[in-house]
Amino acid sequence: MTAPLVVVGDALLDVDVLGRAGRLSPDAPVPVLDDLETRPRPGGAALAAAMAAVGGHDVVLVTALGDDEAGQEVRRLLVAVGVRLLRLPYDGATPEKRRVRAGGQSLVRLDSGGTPGTIGTPPAEVADVLARAGAVLVADYGRGVAAADDVRGLLARLPRRVPVVWDPHPRGAAPLPGARLVTPNQEEAMLFAQERGCAGPAGLTGLAAVGRHAAGLQRAWQAQAVAVTLGERGALLSYGDGTPVVTPAPQVHCVDPCGAGDRFSVTAALRLGSGQITSEAVQDAVWAAAEYVAAGGPASLIPGDTGPQTEPDRHPAADDAHALVRRVSGHGGVVVATGGCFDLLHAGHVATLREARRLGDCLVVCLNSDDSVRRLKGPSRPLVPAEDRARVLEALEFVDAVTVFDEDTPVETLRKLKPDVWAKGGDYAGADVPEAAILEEWGGQAVVLPYLKGHSTTELVRSAAGTPAAPDHDRPGGDR
Repeated sequence: MTAPLVVVGDALLDVDVLGRAGRLSPDAPVPVLDDLETRPRPGGAALAAAMAAVGGHDVVLVTALGDDEAGQEVRRLLVAVGVRLLRLPYDGATPEKRRVRAGGQSLVRLDSGGTPGTIGTPPAEVADVLARAGAVLVADYGRGVAAADDVRGLLARLPRRVPVVWDPHPRGAAPLPGARLVTPNQEEAMLFAQERGCAGPAGLTGLAAVGRHAAGLQRAWQAQAVAVTLGERGALLSYGDGTPVVTPAPQVHCVDPCGAGDRFSVTAALRLGSGQITSEAVQDAVWAAAEYVAAGGPASLIPGDTGPQTEPDRHPAADDAHALVRRVSGHGGVVVATGGCFDLLHAGHVATLREARRLGDCLVVCLNSDDSVRRLKGPSRPLVPAEDRARVLEALEFVDAVTVFDEDTPVETLRKLKPDVWAKGGDYAGADVPEAAILEEWGGQAVVLPYLKGHSTTELVRSAAGTPAAPDHDRPGGDR
């Protein structure tokens, strides 16, 4: 997206007070925190703008900030990451949310800033910036920016070509008609649907209730689409009529989900501004939010740590496999590895992989790259590119990680992973497994697993082509 992303909404100051809790207070059953460290960061619409700027995008934030210390700190933090700030006239205080945390957990939150002040007439530059926007994100935190008549008037006059993503708030203003995408979370969607009388019949639960809420809100708000975020379960996208689209979220370890909704809405706005269709933008937004919380949430955006700046990595790569091995080995677990081409996954592969996983605490699959497969199998192979082969393998519950190697054999990959067990399927029983000597370097063991007779990729290809069957020597261990 070459034109700027314009974020319109309420800016806050978020402050994390981090400490070490090693004892209880003698006069009350509360933890005593030592070694305190204070980490300020932009909050609300300012956090959304900072996220986009950290990712290298041109960002303008239209917001109201008080002339106080909190407002000055927000301005400093935004300048540090390259956000251009357009301030609206405002006579109130800058809201501040201070979280006291220890061991990755919040102990208490202290809010200040009081009742919102009055927002004045936007400067002329705001209209100019909005007219040149590649996309607009309205990050409403219920403090009045999105509800101000002059601001809503400018948003209503946006060219239709400019996609608007509206992240609503229960205390905020209703999204303007025509928004490309509105992004409430599940609880907000339920409240909004009840307020507007479009919650559907009583007794609905789960995705049925979410789908009914989203469809009703799409019509009530006259939005083009509504995406209800479901936390660790992903997001549900509704265009009002028809079956909703659900994008599940990847499983990640989450310590602090604060800001995940902002990460979702920012990514959706950027993708729509780049020309993606809404369903694709929502899918990318789900993965970006998961990547954000996996990276530590707000901690990934503190000064000096710019956090994730790239597209979400949807498929485990070598680094992921190595991290998995270190984690399992560090806890005394047994690491199992196996390898092959896995071109057209069949029942023989599945049986071998399932049995391999039962030998230890995790299974890493070493997958031949496309060039490696061509050298081994000929110019007509692989039938399926490595990215898709990896995706299929990752979908198996007994595969914990996939790493792709470009050599003819996985020897160098094995030397880096150092698995405890190398499992080989096929016709190696009673014969030497080629990688066995490598495993001995660190005390690992190569083993042979039984195979399902008559299952091989080569035979599947021959059968599909109508060619005569070859002798039964192309087993799962050799043609994966």
